[in-house]
Amino acid sequence: MVKHIVLWNFVAELSDAEKTAAGNKMKELLEPIKELVPGTVEIQVISNQLSSSNRDIALVSTFETVEALAAYQNHPAHVEAGKYVRSVTCDRTCMDYEFMPQP
Repeated sequence: MVKHIVLWNFVAELSDAEKTAAGNKMKELLEPIKELVPGTVEIQVISNQLSSSNRDIALVSTFETVEALAAYQNHPAHVEAGKYVRSVTCDRTCMDYEFMPQP
């Protein structure tokens, strides 16, 4: 299994209302890709962070294999979503790692 975690901040120009709308739009664009890419276990866009957080929004996703992650990253729906995400975010941080699922 592969975990793919991406964290962003929203660009400074966005108001709080615009950040909320942008987070909702990211969720609408990214989460349905789970149904399009074989080997995708979960895709979650999370924006309800605690005050201890130093990022505004996260993508947490799980894939069965490294190849499934690559298929997700190259899928046309992901590429298109990425255009929007890059227009409203900055300071991207990513971590991908393999793990064994717990029984």
